[in-house]
Amino acid sequence: MRKTTRPLADVISPLIFGTAVFNHQFNSDPFSLPSTTLVHHALSSGISAFDTSPYYGPSEEILGAALIAPIAETKAPFPRDQYQILTKVGRIAAEEFDYSPEWIRKSIARSLQRLHTNYLDVVYCHDVEFVTPAEALGAIKELRRIRDEDGSIKYVGISGFPVETLCDLAEMILRETGEPLDIVQSYGNYTVQNQTLKNKGVQRFKAAGVNVVPNASILGMGLLRTQGVPTGSMGNWHPAPDGLRKVCQDAVRVCGAKNETLENVATRWSMEHWLKDGAEVGTASSGLDGKKIGVSVIGVSNLVELEGALKVWQSVQDGVKSGVRESKKTDSLNRRRHIDEIVGEIYEVLGKWRDFAWDSPGADFVNKAAK
Repeated sequence: MRKTTRPLADVISPLIFGTAVFNHQFNSDPFSLPSTTLVHHALSSGISAFDTSPYYGPSEEILGAALIAPIAETKAPFPRDQYQILTKVGRIAAEEFDYSPEWIRKSIARSLQRLHTNYLDVVYCHDVEFVTPAEALGAIKELRRIRDEDGSIKYVGISGFPVETLCDLAEMILRETGEPLDIVQSYGNYTVQNQTLKNKGVQRFKAAGVNVVPNASILGMGLLRTQGVPTGSMGNWHPAPDGLRKVCQDAVRVCGAKNETLENVATRWSMEHWLKDGAEVGTASSGLDGKKIGVSVIGVSNLVELEGALKVWQSVQDGVKSGVRESKKTDSLNRRRHIDEIVGEIYEVLGKWRDFAWDSPGADFVNKAAK
């Protein structure tokens, strides 16, 4: 008998702070990031959920330290019931996955310790496309056992890249267990370059009973940036092929001609349109007159990026909230029209690369941790 009965959609934050950036993939020295300042500013600004993973290098430790750091004004940390922690299990390294019950329990215990908490709000099976459906099913069953035994997990889900695989697994898990997944996180599949999540995912997830589908990596893991893909201390790891990288740099020039940056256009467009396109698998906790809206995940490495994302989020909400001053609503709607016009031009330069998704895993993948 599951201990948590309230649907996740009733409680999950509409905006989630993704901490994959607290990692060597995105930043050469993640320990030098102003993580406590970022986390505290996010919490003070209404962001109440944080996504992490043991696979993200020191991310769990950095996030955990920030969450228990005292607030300057009160000399005490933010209360645990004021935020949600979403983490993952199963992915150890780029080519190592362990979905065994033993490893899952070890990983959960370690995450609880690193994050300085006695419960995790959400636990995903990380990058499920790299393991067999049987392994994914077994891991979900084990996570649910932990949930029901001691309540150290509240909600259980899967995350990964290929939308079709995620849909197949969500349907299979419902069929085999009679219980739908609480949450499925897709990344890089609802951006100005790729809208597969909307076109091929939302309705299948809804039919499989999935409660919430957050849209993560709205910049395509850094692909949709003026400076191109990130190259932290792990080098040129991004899976986007050269042709896609080239047209994304063409999109940079399209935005520049309109005195915009690609990252600002991409962030605004994804946040704004996912509100509606992700609503059926979104959250009702937004305070927007009880309406459900799509859940987005953002990743930032400094205070300027965070404040910029918050400003965009506020403007997006101004366009849909009731009781907003008419001038703010008008500004929001005008901004939306402007961004939509630019994205229309971006579609032209993307050409055949629109909705392209790289293979995950690649054809030569071998799980080095397979038993």
